[in-house]
Amino acid sequence: MIRIAICDDEKEAADLFRQNLARYTAEHGVDFTVSHFCNAITFLENYKPVYDIVFMDIKMPDMDGLTAAKHLRKLDPSVILIFLTNLAQYAVNGYEVNALDFIIKPISYYTLVLKLERALDRLSSEHGIEVAVSMDDTVVKIRAVDLKYIEVQGHNLVFHTVKGDYKSYGTLKKIEEKLTAADFVRCNACYLVNMKYVTAIRGDTAYLGETELHISHSKRKDFVRLVNNYMGWCS
Repeated sequence: MIRIAICDDEKEAADLFRQNLARYTAEHGVDFTVSHFCNAITFLENYKPVYDIVFMDIKMPDMDGLTAAKHLRKLDPSVILIFLTNLAQYAVNGYEVNALDFIIKPISYYTLVLKLERALDRLSSEHGIEVAVSMDDTVVKIRAVDLKYIEVQGHNLVFHTVKGDYKSYGTLKKIEEKLTAADFVRCNACYLVNMKYVTAIRGDTAYLGETELHISHSKRKDFVRLVNNYMGWCS
């Protein structure tokens, strides 16, 4: 799940942006969660570094996008930043805030795809951890960013990914040692979960979209704390 923030005072532009992202999801199978902020002050005042990509309009009332981006970089040095602008000349100072790119309004779908895929490539290179899954005579490499959770089934592991499920013989402990650095955490002895895909925690259940995973009593305190910290949720 790729988390996107759109900071744009034009609601119609933000709505079109959402529609284009939904089209991209339908065509490419990449899921997004999208948060829209109608001004930079609201966006920044309770900001938590939970987003993968921020699309920032340059021309906004009260605080312009370039000024907002400078404040953003103090709060989140690594989030991918792409400016939205009516004129390219307004984005020339983007290097000052390490902006990846800019998009000229009005935004066409095909332009968005080009810029979005550049951002997704950057995300992949920054989070390039992979696991190799052996199945019969085939080895499949799975990117950690595409892996929702791993489930123990007897002596096998089932890798639940955005593209489908893969089963292989193995132990969760060995995989866990590699994936801890990619923000994976156990919710019980049988599940190793990518925190990026957790959408809610209610009682002893972790929700990954429509998937429900049981949280054991012994793991609950640490699991909830780590997910809250990662997502910027209140405890």
